[in-house]
Amino acid sequence: MQSSTLKKLDKSKFDEWKAQHLLNRAGFGGTERQISLLTKMGLDKAVEYIVEYARVKDPSPVRAEDFDNDIMRPRTKSEGQMIKKARQDGDEATLETLRQERQRRQRADRKQISEMEEWWLKRLIETPRPLEEKLTLFWHGHFATGYRTIENSFHMYQQNAFFRTNAMGNFKEDLVRGIVHDPAMIQYLNNHQNRKEAPNENLARELMELFTLGEGNGYTEDDIKEGARTLTGYTFEDDAFAFRTRQHDEGVKTIFGRRGQFDGDDFVDLIFTRPSVSTFVIWKLYRFFINDLPHGPTPDATKYVGQLASVFKRSNWKIKNVMKAMLLSEHFYDEENVRSIIKSPIQLIVQAMRTVNPPDRKKLLRTLSLASNLMGQKLFAPPSVKGWDGGRAWISTSTMFMRQNTLLFLLTGQKPDGYAWNADASKYDAISLLGGRTKSPKQAVRYLLTNVLCNPNIQKEREDALLDYLKTQHNVLDNRTVTGLLTLITAMPEYQLS
Repeated sequence: MQSSTLKKLDKSKFDEWKAQHLLNRAGFGGTERQISLLTKMGLDKAVEYIVEYARVKDPSPVRAEDFDNDIMRPRTKSEGQMIKKARQDGDEATLETLRQERQRRQRADRKQISEMEEWWLKRLIETPRPLEEKLTLFWHGHFATGYRTIENSFHMYQQNAFFRTNAMGNFKEDLVRGIVHDPAMIQYLNNHQNRKEAPNENLARELMELFTLGEGNGYTEDDIKEGARTLTGYTFEDDAFAFRTRQHDEGVKTIFGRRGQFDGDDFVDLIFTRPSVSTFVIWKLYRFFINDLPHGPTPDATKYVGQLASVFKRSNWKIKNVMKAMLLSEHFYDEENVRSIIKSPIQLIVQAMRTVNPPDRKKLLRTLSLASNLMGQKLFAPPSVKGWDGGRAWISTSTMFMRQNTLLFLLTGQKPDGYAWNADASKYDAISLLGGRTKSPKQAVRYLLTNVLCNPNIQKEREDALLDYLKTQHNVLDNRTVTGLLTLITAMPEYQLS
């Protein structure tokens, strides 16, 4: 019977399997040693360690100076005058020189966003603070913004850093209020074109529909129109938010039945008076961290979300309180919620990197970044303002082919679009995954199955199939045969679940 309340898990039931589940969901999996350490900590200290990640030193702190903020800088006054004069004079040579310079900057910016993809992927793989990056990824999908629309890599970096800084912060004061001042979001939803003479409704609409309340929950089209008026003049200059008072509508607006000379910050305050604001993002967190509910909300999930939403509201919208309550709850560890989420491409890649420990192959990050894109999840490029659908949308004939080939690349060096004879021959110490202990073929198969699939209840036919493979290899356990076992295990349907 599934628990549907926030009742805390019995401490005595926090074993290595629950520690592994905690690492998979609050991060991207872990090694046998990491699982053992969390198990020894016990439930309370393990959750505290995961949630209070700011206490853990970041060996590679995020620094704005690591990226060029000047590639897509605005034109200077003198450049603007030069263009104006060249157009007046019909000076095509000067105009062509300026066009070529603009194209050079665009190429440089596209190169930088590719470097940022690899940079973030590296952080996801190596971070000692996995929940920080997992939440940064969650907010990237929730407040979805795509590079292809804004074409400014540094603005995407700034937004990424904003999500990371506020990942465990206050949903209202830090994240929602912050996103209406974010240059990348402002440009993505055209709010830099939102003026009192011609209000643009994009940001106001998505702020309620996709970020806080949910589609059709507690607002009307008139509320959207009036909300857009509050956000007039909210724009950016270079890399910073700017408020243009001359473009702002200072008139009286009526939102949710309340009248006033509201601005964008007032609009945020008004949104947080609506009932659905306490549950909408909790449902998204539930599907991301607990169960993706392919058949829709269940009565147990609905009851649980209601109780978690109460914690959220009572804590004045603090995400940390929600995450602590969630990760301590019996419901989070319930068997029906274990291995119930289809791994996103990023989860698939990063969890494999953190658990099977493949060698550092040639152009590893670039290859993995391209593979993630082909599997449907390109960092800094959600498909729309709705983000990624997730769940069963990750799986199709073509993505399954790429998912299996990506794992094959990590284990053998054969690129997802390449051939075995072109594989990277970097030596893979696969035998080390057996824990450094000599095992019989049956023990080795059982050990790998349970640890790689994160499942103590392995079907006998899976075990028999792997033992049959080992028989064809004369039951020899070496790097080659263990790599073969891992290749077969990661191709199993169960491996797609977290």
